[in-house]
Amino acid sequence: MKKNLKYIILALVALVFIGTFVVLWKNSRPKEVKYEHLEVSVKDIRKTSVVTGKIIPRDEVNIKPQISGIISELYKEAGENVAEGEIIAKVKVIPEMSSLSSAQSRVRLADINLKQAQTNYDREKALFDKNLVSAEEYDQVKQALAQAKEEKAAAIETLEVVRDGVSKSNARSSSTLIRSTISGLILDIPVKVGNSVTQSNTFNDGTTIATVANMGDLIFDGFIDETEVGRVQEGVPMKISVGALKNVTFDAVMEFISPKAQEKNGTNEFEIKAAVTVPDSITVRSGYSANAEIQLESADGVLSIPESALAFEGDSTFVYLVKGEKKYDKTSVVTGLSDGINIEIKSGLKEGDKVRGNQIIEKK
Repeated sequence: MKKNLKYIILALVALVFIGTFVVLWKNSRPKEVKYEHLEVSVKDIRKTSVVTGKIIPRDEVNIKPQISGIISELYKEAGENVAEGEIIAKVKVIPEMSSLSSAQSRVRLADINLKQAQTNYDREKALFDKNLVSAEEYDQVKQALAQAKEEKAAAIETLEVVRDGVSKSNARSSSTLIRSTISGLILDIPVKVGNSVTQSNTFNDGTTIATVANMGDLIFDGFIDETEVGRVQEGVPMKISVGALKNVTFDAVMEFISPKAQEKNGTNEFEIKAAVTVPDSITVRSGYSANAEIQLESADGVLSIPESALAFEGDSTFVYLVKGEKKYDKTSVVTGLSDGINIEIKSGLKEGDKVRGNQIIEKK
């Protein structure tokens, strides 16, 4: 029994040894190399560049007050449409005390002068009615009364403007009423009721009451690298894609290329702008990040192959032309425009030819 067990163990060891040898022998044999065959075909090749930027309105205006004061009322909110001339806010004037005191003093003085002029007129008119003074003297006193009345009216109006920011005579064109200068959408109202605001002048930009933009006229604003700016020109079509809007692209036309570069991240870039066509059914918000695809060069109806089929040797470019089963002919070619995937073949191949592509890796 022990003798038989010994033979069984020896047989198992022999089988393991032989199996291992067979596996190693198969793995050591050279594997057959297979390549994919790629056909030479006629295609349109487009070389494009992608530029990052944002969508902004062409006309965006900051509405500023014409007088300093405090916001007393707000009639509009961000997101609402506004027409040109429509009131957005009202400013309450906080008068300067010296100016207010001067205006009040002027009113009092004008009142005194008017009372004296009225007294002189009444006296002169009584004498004129009795033919005791000449018409010339009467006319002078009458004119002095008219001037005194006008001076008091002007003094009162000045006081109203200093005190209230508006007078009764110009209430409709009051500078305390902040009106929109364009028709459009209110993008932002950065002030609240009670905030102090200052008027715009030579030394001060003034407080922005609201930002209004025409959202029906949008542009793409971005920057293109100096290595590519020489291959674009005004009027070329573009495709705009917005990250916030999935599977949506807009047509655009290049309308501006800056003549001066700006340094960004260590490279020179040129600002570009393009008019964007947005359907009425799609809402685009100001400041959306966007990518613009710009066509730099094109070649229509040319012979092409996948660029991966090319091989290089020194300054020469060639492909392996399929001549039969596992037979390839090393063939020189002259290439043209490439879009990064396919490349134009100017000579060396004809339509319908097949060339060797990448090696086919079989899955184990």
